[in-house]
Amino acid sequence: MAINVDNVYKTVLYVLNKEQRGYLTPEEFNKIATQVQLEIFEKYFEDLNIYSRVQDNNSEYGNRIKNIDEKLDIFKTIGDCNGSDGINLTNIFNVPVPTDPIEFYKLGTVIYKDTEIEKVRPNDLLYINKSPLTKPTAIYPVYTYEGDVIYIYPKTITGTVTSTPISATYIKKPLDVRWGYIPNSNLGYFEYNEDPYTGSNTPLTAGSTDFQLHASEQSEVVLNILMYAGVVVRDPQVIQAASKKIQQDEVAEKS
Repeated sequence: MAINVDNVYKTVLYVLNKEQRGYLTPEEFNKIATQVQLEIFEKYFEDLNIYSRVQDNNSEYGNRIKNIDEKLDIFKTIGDCNGSDGINLTNIFNVPVPTDPIEFYKLGTVIYKDTEIEKVRPNDLLYINKSPLTKPTAIYPVYTYEGDVIYIYPKTITGTVTSTPISATYIKKPLDVRWGYIPNSNLGYFEYNEDPYTGSNTPLTAGSTDFQLHASEQSEVVLNILMYAGVVVRDPQVIQAASKKIQQDEVAEKS
């Protein structure tokens, strides 16, 4: 379940207005919200690295690695690959939402004919090719990964639009958060537009995009936005209060 962008924006405005700290425009909120979502998203991978090195419990709901993996589920996808001498992952196709090339974030598994292809380092490829026993074949291929481009060996293996034996799993970036609105000239305020974002720059038709983070992240989202909002409204007390609460939550979570 995603986090509703309208609920978050109204909560942030309520806190700021209650304390008479100032006002955050929709444009300011959208930029801050997108940045906060990306920071929380990227922190998942840091936490996975930390938790994988310490003993964790095996309870159904208390396993930290399992919980983070669940939060990443919405970003996991698989797409067919097109190319021969180098597959650029920004060109992955046959995925439900790959309209934006910059959606790719992290490579998972490369698959050829329902079999996982082994990844090797580019500098090891020379030694692998020297021996008939380790040289890659169509049955046991390998790949290198450089600058978001996959190179599969032997090079006789290709992926095409009409026949796509090569696919890849990957993590995609979250979409930009957007609180879309309709200017109400009669009442003099912005009216929330709950329609899905269409990609248009026109506020009247643009619509909104919710946070793609897990619903359990809503409190952290609000606190982080308030911290940035304190910079926008130039109120250090808002920054300090939000920062302190965030630090307390992080210590409690990892202790």
